[in-house]
Amino acid sequence: MAVKVKPGGKVVGILLLLGAIYAGKVLWWDKRPQEAKASAVIGSVALPDAPEASLKGNAAKLALPESIVSMNSGTKISWRVMAWNSQFALMYANGGPKTTKNSLIDKAKLQIELVRQDDCNKSIADMVKFAQEYKTNPNATGVFASFMGDGMPAFFAALAKELEPLGPDYQPIAFYTMGKSYGEDKLMGPVEWKRDPKTAIGKTVSGVLRDGDINILIKWAGDNGLRVNPDETTYDRNAINLVAANDFLDAGAKYIAGYKETRKLIIDGKKTSKDTTVGVDGVATWTPGDVNVAQKKGGLVNIASTREYASQMPNITITIKKFAYDHRTDIENLIIALAQAGDQVRSFSDAKAFAGDVSAKVYNEQNGAYWLKYYNGVEEKDAQGLTVPLGGSMAFNLNDAANTFGMGKDAIDRYKIVYSTFGDILVKMYPEIMPTYPVYTQIVDKSFLASVVANHPELLEGTAIQEKYAENITSEVSSKSYQIQFETGSSVIKSNSHAVLDEILKSAVVAEGLKIGVYGHTDNIGNETANTKLSNERAEAVKNYLMGKGLPASRIESKGYGSTKPVADNTTNDGRAQNRRVQIVLGS
Repeated sequence: MAVKVKPGGKVVGILLLLGAIYAGKVLWWDKRPQEAKASAVIGSVALPDAPEASLKGNAAKLALPESIVSMNSGTKISWRVMAWNSQFALMYANGGPKTTKNSLIDKAKLQIELVRQDDCNKSIADMVKFAQEYKTNPNATGVFASFMGDGMPAFFAALAKELEPLGPDYQPIAFYTMGKSYGEDKLMGPVEWKRDPKTAIGKTVSGVLRDGDINILIKWAGDNGLRVNPDETTYDRNAINLVAANDFLDAGAKYIAGYKETRKLIIDGKKTSKDTTVGVDGVATWTPGDVNVAQKKGGLVNIASTREYASQMPNITITIKKFAYDHRTDIENLIIALAQAGDQVRSFSDAKAFAGDVSAKVYNEQNGAYWLKYYNGVEEKDAQGLTVPLGGSMAFNLNDAANTFGMGKDAIDRYKIVYSTFGDILVKMYPEIMPTYPVYTQIVDKSFLASVVANHPELLEGTAIQEKYAENITSEVSSKSYQIQFETGSSVIKSNSHAVLDEILKSAVVAEGLKIGVYGHTDNIGNETANTKLSNERAEAVKNYLMGKGLPASRIESKGYGSTKPVADNTTNDGRAQNRRVQIVLGS
């Protein structure tokens, strides 16, 4: 007869069986000889910890370069750099003032010495001297220089003229951009200029003439319909006047010291023999010039900067065409190193801090914490208690560089627009000094960057800098009305207005950090409901034109106000013509 096992006995039996199986696994099965799995080298991975991280997820974090100078016997280059935070990628990639062991530049088999040179004219002279030497000595150390992108028309015009006797192979070319100013280059002025730009009329701004920072003033003035007097020896009460500075630090120093000078007075557009004394009301400068102004005197706020004019000032690197073509592989390997460095600096805080330490050594000024602080950008109280944004730059990865030169998804050649915009302005303002400037295709050689983009898709994994725009504009930086011609009673834009729209597009591309407001207005003739509808449709038509040129819809707001916001008297033909307008506002 079968023995019936009670439920409790079943549980005990099962436990005993499981215990026996486990003991056998531990004492025999796990200790038997086994074939080991292949080891996997996964590299150093870490979650990006920087707020502007371009790499995502578990990104490859590279070991920091050593401090020992490299002796790799590669191509030698002496690189002239201004004290400018847009070069953080280069600082990280080189490892020190001279290329260090296990740095990205060392791995590219290059030996680079970074030399601080804030005087652009001296950098131009060094480039000319190098070209002359290279023509007779192909083993001469290469010379590179980095400049503010919007100031390049003037630099290229001067350099190309000096190099002309050597022949076309020894002309300068721009081949890469490693970063950009993202707030630190700026126009600083009294707070009332921000509230009402017209209060700047009759005032003065100190800055380096025909330089990138003065261009910020020129763009801001132009976008607000204000005149700038190009003659630094005269005073025009109906324009903004310029005070010449020796360099970006001198621009701020003149304001701090209460500098004054005597000028000839302009009356009714004519220079007179009457004298007047002017001081310095505003400053065009960059870090640490803005820091000096804030800490040593104060009283000025940011009127406009490269945070708003976000495409205006890429850091453009140049050399001599013959050297670049003779060393094509070196140039492409350099671009690869700088692109990798940009992603590291953007994604990892210790890489960024390392770049700050190298900057302090290269510039021989302050310490790494100082340059890191103003690379990131901060808000501080100035000497008079005003809150002022100071500093702000950004390193580029390969996607950012491609976007700058028109190789990105939107196909907008941002640098071509910047270069031609400010080149045309300088020719108009200084026809005697700068009657012309080299055409873009002559001085920008995209072949090196294009090769890297095509052959190294792995370097395109880092995301490009993304601008974020508010839903509606609540703060205006500039406002200007345009007379855009439409078909009668219609929102169809006449073809003769396309040139005006393209000027609006160029201004918007330079000011990539700002949202664009497109506002339609009419005169008071006709039904107001119909006027409002038509003005709205015309504003939408301008928006669609800009979108068709590559601007994202999220960046543009359009509205129609009909006749509710006249700027002139509707009882006259001239007044009604002024009221029929499209207003372009750049703001945030």
